[in-house]
Amino acid sequence: MMPDISPNLQAALADSPHYEFVSSHLSALLSSYPPPFIFIHDPESSRLAASVVRSALQDLASQPLVTDTGLTQLKFACVNAVACFSARIIYDTALNALAGWTPDWRDGATNWHGTGAEARRFNENFDAFVHGIQAVVTEATAANAIVKANGAVKDKVKQKEGEAAPNCRLVLLVERAERLKDNLPELLVPLTRLAELSQVDIITVFISEVQWQDIRPPLRASPEPYYIDVPFLSKQATQDLLAAAFPSTPPGSSSSVVDPDAYHPALKPLYADFIALLYSTCNPFTHDPTELAYITAARWPGFVQPVLDAHRSLLSEDDIASTPRDSDGDDGDNQRELQTPNDDMRLRLLRLFTPSLTAALESLYPRLSNATHWARVHAPPSDLLTMPREGAPNALAAQVATNAARLNGQPDRPTEAGIDALPRMAKFVLVAAFLASTNPARSDLRMFGRGLDERAKRRRRKMGTPRKTKPGTAGTAVKIPQRLLGPTTFPLDRLMAILGVLLEENDADVRPVAPQYTLPGEYTEMEIARVALYANIVELASMRLLVRTTPPDHLDRVPMFKCGIGYDLAIKVAKSIGIILNDLVYEVV
Repeated sequence: MMPDISPNLQAALADSPHYEFVSSHLSALLSSYPPPFIFIHDPESSRLAASVVRSALQDLASQPLVTDTGLTQLKFACVNAVACFSARIIYDTALNALAGWTPDWRDGATNWHGTGAEARRFNENFDAFVHGIQAVVTEATAANAIVKANGAVKDKVKQKEGEAAPNCRLVLLVERAERLKDNLPELLVPLTRLAELSQVDIITVFISEVQWQDIRPPLRASPEPYYIDVPFLSKQATQDLLAAAFPSTPPGSSSSVVDPDAYHPALKPLYADFIALLYSTCNPFTHDPTELAYITAARWPGFVQPVLDAHRSLLSEDDIASTPRDSDGDDGDNQRELQTPNDDMRLRLLRLFTPSLTAALESLYPRLSNATHWARVHAPPSDLLTMPREGAPNALAAQVATNAARLNGQPDRPTEAGIDALPRMAKFVLVAAFLASTNPARSDLRMFGRGLDERAKRRRRKMGTPRKTKPGTAGTAVKIPQRLLGPTTFPLDRLMAILGVLLEENDADVRPVAPQYTLPGEYTEMEIARVALYANIVELASMRLLVRTTPPDHLDRVPMFKCGIGYDLAIKVAKSIGIILNDLVYEVV
């Protein structure tokens, strides 16, 4: 489920003529004689239409409606067909909102189930859901009657004799209604006929980017809705909407990414030019105002940062140039105000940051990154406008690479520090695990097989020249190294065998003297049979440096592992214990 749109964009929507028509039209219908089924079609973005409708419903529900039949209290529920992917979730979400019930973890997070003798579960089927709606109306009517009896509410309109005016009107709002046809087609017809089935004053409102002709059930099982079509946003209307979302007051955020002066009123003309450039860049791929506003929130602070840095440098120069006698006057009145950038600076900024808008679209539109992290990575250098025009693009790209390396390197530092603190035997285990995950099992005899006189050195196999293919024939497929494909799993006994070879070749010279071991390889056999070695393997698995792929509670299976470190870290670990890793890798890097 997508997050709610920003408050600034909501305020701009309220003043937009395209969506103000929807709000006023729906408010007039709900305040008089509403149809039981309303379909709102927004071809641009159903999120914007849903936000406008929710705001209108909140205004109508804040006070009783004065209708021709008396006072009417409005209650509404908003259901997203994407988040509510099952019938029970739809029932519980709607009934909780209509009854004003909020599940609490301290009470077991129970859903609304009515009160008194009518208490029951209303999410088992659609018939129970209808009874739940009737119970909501009954309780709301009884509550209004008690309030009237106590004199808290006074009728302003006299009701006609013999006429029972409804004192509770329900509205069920379904966002992304087109998903019902694919996920819950059995609910499509009952929801459109909810007023007929429940015999209460309830209106069903569908909001969708798809037309009703594409959602309509066959055989005209659903009634014909009342259509409200949101006008299509033109290029200028979209730009005006985004420009109107410029906050009138700087947002009070403690984030270090957004400068407090990034939304200064003097920068509003530059913001309009930035919106025009952003729209022209993203228009071939998306013109959804919510997506454009998300990209704007990530790129605008970095776009305007050089202007703010230049202004602060001028202020610092003024402070240095000021004399002690000047300090007797009013310093605050003589301080320079932030001015709108001139045309030369504006064109230079637009030219410098145009490539970054494409990068923002590629990362933020499919949500490969979040806006905060992307803004930190693409923060510009502090002296960008003072650099020569020819070197500014390269400096901007170099700063992005520096920021990315700094941010991406922070999570890896504890891992590298932890590996440096590992005991020597654990490092041998990690190198053996990397070789077992990288080399195919069929190459173990070739890479680690030794004779009695080959313990010290091993001759590398000779690499022959590749055979040339004949003209007109297809060549062999390119083989991707296993190091690039990722680690493969290996059994524990294979890990022990490779570990024994590594210890015999690289650890025999630094071992303590043990005259009781006279046979070749006897010392190594005793080392790999110790309980401490298996404890090291368990410890490495708990640190996620080794990944166990088999369940630990199954004793009848062979334990399977795979290496959890990369090639660069494996090179570093192997070098610390005197192993040349490339000589032991089957596919030489």
